[in-house]
Amino acid sequence: MSNIIDSIERAQMRKVPRFKAGDTVRVHFQVIEGQRRRVQVYEGIVIKRQGSGARETFTVRKQSFGVGVERTFPLHSPKIEKIEVVSIGDVNRAKLYYLRGRVGKKARVREQRYGGPRVAEEIFEPELEEPVAADEPLEDEAVEAEAEADAVPAGE
Repeated sequence: MSNIIDSIERAQMRKVPRFKAGDTVRVHFQVIEGQRRRVQVYEGIVIKRQGSGARETFTVRKQSFGVGVERTFPLHSPKIEKIEVVSIGDVNRAKLYYLRGRVGKKARVREQRYGGPRVAEEIFEPELEEPVAADEPLEDEAVEAEAEADAVPAGE
């Protein structure tokens, strides 16, 4: 019986970026208002992740007009269009409930200073340069050729 439940849960799982408590994320969430659907972006600090598998949830906290607002999202919900990791936090706790009692600058989370193994491909995508054809001169060479043509000899 549990094999059937496991297979159904596995089918509902989606691919999500790696993030943990302390990271700042931007969640693009579908909101249904009557007949209209729109995407609402909710950005804040992840204060906890709990559960596992298809039932995993995460809670995001942000300050809205001076009031702390927390929202819990199911991680594998079809209503979540995408999750962007804005910055990686440097914290030593799995649950950041202590942020609830802090306001302003004291509610900030220190950002990780160096990449290390946590800098994933989902977060930073390397920019690929276009290859230059062999018969085309490089930009620097073209500028030098124009400068030589415009230059007046020193003896004249």
